[in-house]
Amino acid sequence: MVKYAKEPENPSKCSKARGSDLRVHYKNTRETAMAIRGKTLIAGKQHLEAVLERKRCIPFRRHVTHCGRTGQAKQEDMPNGTGRWPVKSVEFILNLLKNAESNAEVKGLDVDNLVISQIQVNRAMRQRRRTYRAHGRVNPYMSSPCHIELTLTEKDSSVKAEADDKPRKLSKKSLAIKLRSGSKSA
Repeated sequence: MVKYAKEPENPSKCSKARGSDLRVHYKNTRETAMAIRGKTLIAGKQHLEAVLERKRCIPFRRHVTHCGRTGQAKQEDMPNGTGRWPVKSVEFILNLLKNAESNAEVKGLDVDNLVISQIQVNRAMRQRRRTYRAHGRVNPYMSSPCHIELTLTEKDSSVKAEADDKPRKLSKKSLAIKLRSGSKSA
């Protein structure tokens, strides 16, 4: 069994998926993962499919060198407007989300209540090729693959606390202020 970076609190209420040494750029994939972290499964998939159609963009927050600006990034609450449409990264993450979704169905979880609770992208070992230059020289031509792992967790239905009829206990400081103001003590 493979070890994940973060184990969930309740393993019976979550499903996991991971990919190792994926031939897709680390930086683009990291920004794509950060764009959908914390969203529901349905909202995350809709966002990524909209990126494939170029209706929405992936805001670039960390790796912004030579990254162009677009008006779509302003809609994603990105103040400097840097964003891109990393198609290959989006396709890899969509495939992992579909894998995790099918794992959740096998476990019997409710797919409509799943949240992307944890997603992380790590750099993998760089793969080496070579490119030929002038005067018989050779330069490296490296790729930057990555490892992706994600966890979908089923949301708990929140229960409202019942209203308390007894008054709230005041601190010493607020009691002193109340007494100084001349009102009756509670």
